[in-house]
Amino acid sequence: MRSNTVAKALVSVTAVVGLAAGSLAGASGAFAATHTAKPAAVTQPVQILDTVNLGLSTAQAKGVQHWLAQYYQYTDTIDGQLGTHSWEAMQRFLKAHHGYTGNIDGIVGGGTVSALQRFLRDNGWGYTGKIDGIAGSGTQAAFAKFANWCVSVYGS
Repeated sequence: MRSNTVAKALVSVTAVVGLAAGSLAGASGAFAATHTAKPAAVTQPVQILDTVNLGLSTAQAKGVQHWLAQYYQYTDTIDGQLGTHSWEAMQRFLKAHHGYTGNIDGIVGGGTVSALQRFLRDNGWGYTGKIDGIAGSGTQAAFAKFANWCVSVYGS
């Protein structure tokens, strides 16, 4: 009786190991190729983030918006969030004076940043880096210097 129980146990263990080994061997490439993750359910509307303050505080961004309202047809809320309308006004300024050639679309792409860098370099705001369209730390520091001037003149 005892050998019969041991034999059944040995056959069961062998079967389990065989099935596991076969499943792993057969599934290694096929399983990875066919398995796809399901996206999580969205319970709120998707919203594109359209605020690009380039490191400015809310107060600094409000100063820039006041300046844009004064000279470049910015008519939206002075809220310290440089969104699409703020950047459209900035692009109008950059197109008029600093070589921006893109669309007035409020998108802060490489062309917008390059023109902003030219403005910050050519007007004494302390930008000394390459005109590369990348809003790195030098661009952000010079933009903050300009924004601080805007706050001192127009308030925040």
